[in-house]
Amino acid sequence: MKYRFLGNQGLEVSALGLGCMGLNFSYGHALDKKDAITLIRSAVERGITFFDTAQVYGPFTNEELVGEALAPFRGKIEIATKFGFNYLKGVSTGLNSKPEYIRETVENSLQRLKTDVIDLLYQHRVDPDVPIEEVAGTVKELIKEGKVKYFGLSEASAKNIRKAHAVQPVSALQSEYSLWWREPETKTMSTLEELGIGLVPYSPLGKGFLTGKIDVNTRFDSTDFRSTVPRFAPDSMAANKKLVDLIESIAKRKESTPAQIALAWLLSQRPWIVPIPGTTKIHRLEENIGAVDVELSQDDLIEIESTASLIKIEGHRYSEGSQKMIDE
Repeated sequence: MKYRFLGNQGLEVSALGLGCMGLNFSYGHALDKKDAITLIRSAVERGITFFDTAQVYGPFTNEELVGEALAPFRGKIEIATKFGFNYLKGVSTGLNSKPEYIRETVENSLQRLKTDVIDLLYQHRVDPDVPIEEVAGTVKELIKEGKVKYFGLSEASAKNIRKAHAVQPVSALQSEYSLWWREPETKTMSTLEELGIGLVPYSPLGKGFLTGKIDVNTRFDSTDFRSTVPRFAPDSMAANKKLVDLIESIAKRKESTPAQIALAWLLSQRPWIVPIPGTTKIHRLEENIGAVDVELSQDDLIEIESTASLIKIEGHRYSEGSQKMIDE
């Protein structure tokens, strides 16, 4: 495994992290708890030190799972979690980043994660009803109190990143970023580079599409959120297969897999990018880790760029309701 710094505040993590959401939330039926713990611990054994969860995953059950799985390794790994959603009887009812609520939910996260400090604490989505300076100020206090080490934002605009960073330095921005969603390149990348903030791409494999294992014949269970995503409609997938064809052609030449090429491409974009692919299978975990050793030459990158630029990606990346949560 190789390692990278997220931001210039000192947070060093494995070049690939593990996104834990799909182990028991959002991607169909939950993995058996014992198997999920085995997978997380297998990631540790293979050199992964960066694990991503959130209060809303479950809600709460994913933090509990991650906390139990990582308890034996607590001094050797970094856990990232997120706050910012309100709950009523266990169901999210919208955004809430009021300072007192942040404090309350962070205390609950500490208990679920079985730890006395959260390594990286993200605001999950920008709350338009709470000035982001207040949010950053609250996290700054939590850092001074020793309950949090580093501050992050998720899907935040460049404007809000700057506002927050002026109050409490931001170590990482988590946003969707992959060969089929490249908006960060034009919206936030230059700001991150200027301020010394790392980028954590979630869905770096396009929610599985870039692996080449999903096609127009794939049907998603009603418990799998991709069943509501326009980008996974059959017509969209048929059009977007051109991108998968490109990745597969590079993979064949490199004697690797499409997933490894998609991840290696991300890793090659900046030295402060740390993707967090998720999986429920140990052999896929090993495959993803193998991306760290895939070398893409300048010619490879030029070929990917020139060909991908001619491919129009079809379909929105989120349902209309979810898209409203994104900070523009």
